[in-house]
Amino acid sequence: MSNAPEATRAVVTPLRVAIALCLAAPFVALLWVGSYAKTDPVFIGIPFFYWYQMLWVLLSAALTMTAYRLWQRDQRATRAPQAARTADPATAEDGGAVK
Repeated sequence: MSNAPEATRAVVTPLRVAIALCLAAPFVALLWVGSYAKTDPVFIGIPFFYWYQMLWVLLSAALTMTAYRLWQRDQRATRAPQAARTADPATAEDGGAVK
């Protein structure tokens, strides 16, 4: 029964789900060892086990960059309505003085 403001809850949007999938994909792919614990197919003399893991290094960097860019877009979209609500054109012209 306090007068404290309610804590804001995180909103699940399709963009945030995409971010989570970008960040979770490398973990799932590399923790599922049974899918790549083999030597065939060999790529330029390198067993599958090794080149698969090295491929995920590059993919992880690309997915992390994608997640970061999506997060920036989400933050811009979240801030725009908040800034519009706080900026009142009637008070902005006269320096915020109340008439």
